[in-house]
Amino acid sequence: DLQICQHRAPTCCTKKMEESYQAAVRRERTQSIQALNFELKYMIVGHITAFQEAFESLLRFAENRTSSLFETAYRPMAKEAAEPVKELFTDISLYVLGAETTVESAVLRFFDSLFPLVYSRLINPGITDLSEDYTECLRLTRQDVNPFGHYSKNMVTELSKSLWASRMLSQALNLGIEVINTTEHAALTKECSKALVKMQYCPHCQGLTLIRPCVGYCLNVMRGCLASVSELDAQWREYISTLEYLTNEMAASHDVEIALTGIWNSINEAILHAQLNGPQLSATVDKVCGQPKQQEGNLSSDNIVPVKEAPADTQTFVMAHTSLNNRRREFINYMKRSRTFYASIAERLCDGDLVMRDSSTCWNGEDVV
Repeated sequence: DLQICQHRAPTCCTKKMEESYQAAVRRERTQSIQALNFELKYMIVGHITAFQEAFESLLRFAENRTSSLFETAYRPMAKEAAEPVKELFTDISLYVLGAETTVESAVLRFFDSLFPLVYSRLINPGITDLSEDYTECLRLTRQDVNPFGHYSKNMVTELSKSLWASRMLSQALNLGIEVINTTEHAALTKECSKALVKMQYCPHCQGLTLIRPCVGYCLNVMRGCLASVSELDAQWREYISTLEYLTNEMAASHDVEIALTGIWNSINEAILHAQLNGPQLSATVDKVCGQPKQQEGNLSSDNIVPVKEAPADTQTFVMAHTSLNNRRREFINYMKRSRTFYASIAERLCDGDLVMRDSSTCWNGEDVV
C-alpha cells in the first residue's frame, strides 16, 4: 500500500513511514532554506542596527549643537527653547523610521513654537505678560508675518531632500527582512514533498541508506519545489539596485550628515533675520494680537551674542560620519553579491552533503545508476 516508494523488489517501508518521511522533508527543507537565508538576514539586520545607531548618534550630535546655540547665543530663551528643539529632533527621527509624518510639518511646528520666544525675549524683551492666548496668537501669526524669511523654507527643502533617502532606505531594509521571512515559511506542495521523499528516502526502503541523489535529479526536484521562490529573482535584483541607488543618494550631494549638522546654522540665520526686522514685525503683531503689557523702558538684549560658529565636538561627528559611510559601502558590496540569491537557491540546496558528486553511483528516483 505504499504511495510514493513503490518498487518491484521487497521493501522495508510502510505507509506510516512514508508519512514520517514527508514530515521530515518539510522540516529539513525549512531548516536548509533558513540556513541559506541566515547570512543574508544577519547582514541586513546588522545594517539596520548600525544604520540606526549611526543615525541616532548624528541626530544627538546635531541636537546638542542646536541646544548649545541657544545656551551660548540666545540665553534669555534657552530654557524655553529646549522643548521645541527636542521635539524637532524627535520628529525627524520618527520620520526616518517610517512614521506617518513629514519633514515640513516638523520644521514648521518648530518655528511656530520658536516665534513667541523670539518675539518676547529678543524683539520685545520688555514683555511681562505672556499669556496663553497671546502666545497662541503669536504661534498662529507666524505663518502670515513670516518672521524667519526664507530660512524656514530652506531648512524644509534641505532636510526633505537628504532625509527622504534615509527614510526610504530604512523602509527598504525592513522590507528585505519581510521577504526573507516569507520565503523561509513558503509551504511545500503535496507533489513537492512526495518528490523530495522519493529523492531522499525511497532508497532507504530498499536498504540503500548510503546512496545519495544524482546532481541533475536533485536540481530538477528542487527547481520544481522552489519555482514560486525563484520567481522572486527579477524583483530581488531590482530591490538590490534600489538599495544601491538609495545608499548612493545618501552619500551624494544631499548628504544627511551635512543637512543635520547644518540645522543650528539655519535656526541661527532665521533668528537673526527676525531680529533685523523687529520693528516691522512688532507693528504687524500689535495689529493682530494687540499690545501686551510692557515693563517701563524696553530691556536691552545685552546677553544676546550673535554667533557665526556653533561649538562642536567635531571628533564625534567625524567618527559617526565615517562609521556610517564605511558601513554603507560594506553593506552594499555584500548585497550586490547576493543579487542571484533567489535564482540560484536550488543549486545552493543541492550543494554539499545532499548529493553524490564524485562517485560513479547515485540515485535517480527509480534506481541506482
